[in-house]
Formats: sequence, structure tokens, C-alpha cells
Amino acid sequence: MNKIKLSVCIATLNRGNFIGPTLESIISEATHEVEIIVLDGASTDNTAEVVRRYQAGFPRLRYFRQNVNMGVDRDFAKAVDLAQGEYCWLFSDDDLLKPGAIQTVLGAIAGHYGLIIANAEVRNADLSKVLEAQKLALTTDRTYKSNEGPALLADIGSYLTFIGCVIIKRELWNAREREKYFGSLFVHVGVIFQSPLPEDTLVIAKPLISIRYGNAMWLDRYFEIWAFKWPHLVWSFAHYPDVVKAKASLREPWRRARTLLFHRAKGTYTIGTYRKWLEPRLDSYRSRLKSRAIAYLPGRLVNLLAVLYFSTLGKRPGTPLELLDLRSSPFFYRKLVRFAGRTERKPATALSREFRPGSL
Repeated sequence: MNKIKLSVCIATLNRGNFIGPTLESIISEATHEVEIIVLDGASTDNTAEVVRRYQAGFPRLRYFRQNVNMGVDRDFAKAVDLAQGEYCWLFSDDDLLKPGAIQTVLGAIAGHYGLIIANAEVRNADLSKVLEAQKLALTTDRTYKSNEGPALLADIGSYLTFIGCVIIKRELWNAREREKYFGSLFVHVGVIFQSPLPEDTLVIAKPLISIRYGNAMWLDRYFEIWAFKWPHLVWSFAHYPDVVKAKASLREPWRRARTLLFHRAKGTYTIGTYRKWLEPRLDSYRSRLKSRAIAYLPGRLVNLLAVLYFSTLGKRPGTPLELLDLRSSPFFYRKLVRFAGRTERKPATALSREFRPGSL
């Protein structure tokens, strides 16, 4: 039996409409050193049927279906437990590998890094349009020594909210604490940064992945994730300097009016959100008044002002509004943004639900 060098580990749930192209992109690149593990968190759609079709033509695709949904963290941890490869690529269930990606990673594995990070391009939900040519602005590969954990967190910490970029030595994964991070939604980040890494990390500059942006499944938890869960995880790494952690996330972003206004424009901050998450935490009348007032602001007006700002005056003028989740806000009204060259007339009805930290 050939030794497996790389296990592509996919945790999935109700992705029958998308997982087929994902598997096809991997299988078309796979060598005898590659296997695929699909851990299904109790899908109720045709995910099993789709995976079985690909399994028939690729025997190193192993499919496991759980009886109950245990959550994304536990599902990825279970997928790694089932893997046989020397390295595990924690891949997403609706994105695609770019041509040559597997060979590039197999070549990197020969360098015996503990962790490999793959760059990615970002496309819209149907993959027809490139929104961002590469997430990490690198022109050449970069190596972080085992003692450069703070630089690694500062430079690419926010990118690691995308789990599909992580290729980790299975021995390293198994040696780290995992259960502590179940429920964080970012177990891989906890595994990486809980203590100094014993080996070097390679960040591959060339984009190896096409991210299908705007297709994630976290609409009702968007504010909770980016205002609380992600900051809490980052700031739990006590051995990193505060200035380093602040580059990956503000400690309490929900205290900033600017952040709340941005979430209001995106449709993820409402009076219900305020009452559930902020009112119990705010300790002054002034801060409660400010936060409550923002929740009552007309969403369509705030969205329009945000669109105007980021299209002309923001940090990155011209950034596609899809990447800011403004066009996909329920408050976005296309008829009001003809200045940007758009002619749509219907109001948007769905919010982009990709895992992405707020820009403010």
C-alpha cells in the first residue's frame, strides 16, 4: 500500500449542490499519495449521494456520515482522527483547488514544515468573477521560524479565519489541545497558536484555492462570531503581546460605534442583537444609549452611506462591495447606486454569510 502523504479533510453539512465540484477539483489533481476524507455532520440533502458518485471513481475517497450534527470544530477534529496522511489539509466543502495545487503542496511537504498555509483567490458565489486576486499580498513564499509565532499571528491571523488554507502535520495536530476550542468555530486557530510551534511554517504565496465567497451558512450568528467568538479566541492566547493580537482582532470591537455602524449597514446589527449581546455588557448609560441608537438607525440609509464611503473614501477605494458584505445586505437597494455603474432595480434580500471578520 502506498504511503499517504496528504489527507484532504472536509467537514460538510448539506452541501450537495456544491461539494461535487470541490471533490472533482481535488480528484483531478490527486496522486497516489493523496486521500480524501469527507466527514458529514448528518446532512439531510443529497450530500451522501453526490459523494458516493465520486467515491466510485476514486477509491481513496472515504466518506463518514454522523447521526447527529456535532458542530464544525468537532467534525474537522474527527476528520483528522480518521485520516492516514502525514499532513492534513483542512479543506472547505464548497471551494475549489486551482490547477497544480496538490503538486505544490506535496513539494512543500518535502520541506518537513509543521504548518503550511496556502494562499487563495476570492470569487463570487458562482465563481464567475474574481473579487480578490489573492488574499495574502505576497510575491514570494515566506517561512516563519518556530520562534516567530507572534509575527505569524500578526501577519496572517485574520486570514486564518478561512480554514481551507491550513495544511498541518497530523502528528502536530494530535499533540495539541483541541477540545478546549470546540465551539469556538475556529478550532484550527486554537491548535496553531495555543503555544509556540515546534517546527517552521511555510506560507505559499501563489493562490492555490478559489474561495466561493458569499456561500457560508452563518447568517444568524454573524455578529456573535465577529464581535465575540473570534476576538475571544484571539485574546485567549495570553503568551502573545497585546499589540500582536490587536492586528488579528480588536479585543472588544462591539464597543466601537464605527463597528456597530458597519454591522448595521450589513444588516447584522439590530435592536434584537443589541438587547441580546450588548445591553447586558455595557456598564454606562451613555454607551447603552449610543449602541441602542445605532440599532434603531434606518438600515437602508446607513447602508447607502457605507457604500458611498467605501466606494470613494475608504481604506481601499474600489474594493468590490461583495467583499464588504454591503451589496448582499437586506438594506442594499441597487437602484440607489447607479454611480457605481450598476443598473439593478430590485432590493437585495439575502445577506452574504461567508466567514469573514468585519473590516472595522
